[in-house]
Amino acid sequence: MIIPGSRLLFWTAAVVLPFSVVGALAPAFLVLSLAVIGAFVTLVLLDAVLAPRNLAGIDVEIPGVTRLFKDREGAIDLHITNDRMKVRRVRVGLAFPQEIHVEDDDLFAVLPAESRLSRLTWPCTPSKRGNYGLDSCYLEGASPLGFWLYRTAVPVEAELRVYPDLLRERKNLAALFMNRGGLGIHSQRLVGKGREFEQLREYIPGDSYDDIHWKATAKRGRPVTKVFQIERTQEVYLVIDASRLSARVADTRSNGTNPEQGVTTILERFVTAALIVGLAAERQGDLFGILAFGDKVMRFVRAKNGRAHYGTCRDALYTLQPHVVAPDFDELCSFIRVKLRRRALLVFLTSLDDPVVAESFVRNMDLIRRHHLVLVNMLEPDRARPLFDAPDVAAVDDIYGKLGGHILWHSMRELEKVLQRHGVSFSLLDNEKMCAQLVSQYVSVKQRQIL
Repeated sequence: MIIPGSRLLFWTAAVVLPFSVVGALAPAFLVLSLAVIGAFVTLVLLDAVLAPRNLAGIDVEIPGVTRLFKDREGAIDLHITNDRMKVRRVRVGLAFPQEIHVEDDDLFAVLPAESRLSRLTWPCTPSKRGNYGLDSCYLEGASPLGFWLYRTAVPVEAELRVYPDLLRERKNLAALFMNRGGLGIHSQRLVGKGREFEQLREYIPGDSYDDIHWKATAKRGRPVTKVFQIERTQEVYLVIDASRLSARVADTRSNGTNPEQGVTTILERFVTAALIVGLAAERQGDLFGILAFGDKVMRFVRAKNGRAHYGTCRDALYTLQPHVVAPDFDELCSFIRVKLRRRALLVFLTSLDDPVVAESFVRNMDLIRRHHLVLVNMLEPDRARPLFDAPDVAAVDDIYGKLGGHILWHSMRELEKVLQRHGVSFSLLDNEKMCAQLVSQYVSVKQRQIL
């Protein structure tokens, strides 16, 4: 596409308009005026014909995959190829999605001479995690005389992957493992003898009869005892609720969310916490897996370890978005019962402040609680406080608000007691300390050998 430039408008006003006036007012100069205007028009048309040559031999390539992090400044690299290796000034534009914020909608680049390949860095800041694509790069160059601007679109294939920003949470995690600050965990001795079989040995007086290997005893004709060791490799699954309740906004007052960067949903906090627990599990040498659900199972990554597996879990979660559906715990627990044969630690990240959802959850826990160790966690609702917890009541509406918060707090306490009777641990997590509290739960289970 070719469009007129500011130089064309200037010279049109400087040449065509004066000579038109002269030709109209002075008939003797009419032929001269028409000749000058005709020559100018011819020159402009010739310049328009030669305009595409300025972008001839120019191609743009963008890396196939660019990894960015939510609310953290990043950059996209553009590799511009100049086959003619002449000095050129081009204007580059990209159609960024609304979730990718950039200061400049376009950039100007001067391609140097004697250089075929140039690199252009485009700063950007994503505001929402997910997968975004770029399929075209737009170029603009001036004609030889500068009367016209020629624009063209160069096809590109670029994928922008926006991951959760774990930098702040990883700092808290480092303090957690180094026993610094108020979130530090003090070292504890491992309780119990373990469940993993190690070897057989001769019976020693004082050994429990439960540890005697009766088949080996009958075969050898003398008592033989089984020796167990502490489990070093266990399976840990983060079960993430991506239903309608997870689409609500988390408490931004405690996590320092910048309103200009957008709100933080409950699911966003769940995804961040799951990846943080995955880092902790990898450090402890355990197997880490992901299971996300709504009205059906949306994501499932079987527990493994290693850096490549962590990348797989991250790729499975960074595009996860809440669905406007009710959670189906019947299908979820049936799926867990069929797919997870080995005893594992199941850390649920869900919202149970809806009585119907809570009732469905409790009813289905009997299907998996005997085979797995289940920990249920949810973000503490904003107003879920005891009635006389805070005296800041200034109006009648505050009384009703406090009363509603007390009812919600009481229902959470009742749900905790019901789940405890079913052998399931239930915890309300603080929004700001959520990741640290989850890692603390995991480390406590690991140290106490509950699994």
